[in-house]
Amino acid sequence: MTDSTSLEAASNHPTMTSATARNGTLAINEARALVDDQFAYKPIVFWTDLLLTLAVAYPSGAIYLGSPPFSLQQLISFIVTGFALFRAGSFIHEIAHMRGGQMLSFRIAWNLLCGIPFIMPSHFYENHVDHHNSHHYGTLRDGEYLPLGAGPVRDILWFFVQVPLFPLYVALRLLLSPITFVDERLRTWVLEHMSSFVINFRHRLAIPKTAPRRAWAALEIACSLRLAIMLGVVAIGMYPWTRLVQIYCLAVLTLALNHIRNLAAHRYRNTGGQMSHADQLADSINLTGGWFWTELFFPLGLRYHALHHLFPGIPFHNLGRAHRLLMQELPADSPYRQTVVPSYWAAVCELWSSARASSRDRQPLAD
Repeated sequence: MTDSTSLEAASNHPTMTSATARNGTLAINEARALVDDQFAYKPIVFWTDLLLTLAVAYPSGAIYLGSPPFSLQQLISFIVTGFALFRAGSFIHEIAHMRGGQMLSFRIAWNLLCGIPFIMPSHFYENHVDHHNSHHYGTLRDGEYLPLGAGPVRDILWFFVQVPLFPLYVALRLLLSPITFVDERLRTWVLEHMSSFVINFRHRLAIPKTAPRRAWAALEIACSLRLAIMLGVVAIGMYPWTRLVQIYCLAVLTLALNHIRNLAAHRYRNTGGQMSHADQLADSINLTGGWFWTELFFPLGLRYHALHHLFPGIPFHNLGRAHRLLMQELPADSPYRQTVVPSYWAAVCELWSSARASSRDRQPLAD
């Protein structure tokens, strides 16, 4: 893992500066000047958004769990709860960009209100730093990248096979968490190999010496106890076994929404080599259009993913304004404009077409 400045590397890298300066485009420092006042966090926005989201998620979740099986009420509450949990869970991305004591009370509260109840400790997303590292993006060191746009097409389908398996994997990992404390070497190995929310399972987490291991351990133990209680109340007959099935289905829905979002985060055309910042920007996507649906499937500014990679330090509540400022001021031939895709379906169709073209290129010529 890199130091605390790694998340800002994309906004200061000389390669990106020279690339954006080509063909009369604004240099990166000029682009930075346009959005320089958009880096300030507004805690009130974070707290209000999270609490309002949970005010929807938990009551609708209770309705879902208590509704007659396969009823319309259960179906509607299932969908509402899934989207609300997806939005609340997406704050883990914002937390991954908070360094040191930045918004510490919010990070603690999120883990208490979401991380432990969702079985989703925030340190399981420490791997996100590698996704922004200029040397790791799109390589084996990037846990959030697969060459889906470079084919074959079946890789996109396999990408979704992860969805029903991942909740079971995470539950087993955290349920057995106490065993990892038996030996320090075992603990380190598990943290490096089995403690990251990733789509590229070859990723290995590099743990810095300054990592708050005690805090991580406390979160894991709390999640382990949460899982044990869930299983225990079913085992003693307080709830039927179908309650666990309901919770599993909710976890699969929430994870599926995140995978759907991920398909339109990047063009995924890199096959493992290091990329320049200009190439990283071109490989990332900003979505416009369809405000309601886009916000539903891309909460907390995740629709502006290319902008996020350009300036990772901008909090979610300022991404929309920063994007508009750049689009107003950047020249017509700016590479940034090439990141804009009009809709989710346009991005997915582009990914699918790219994968199919790559698949055809891989086929041997007939004799």
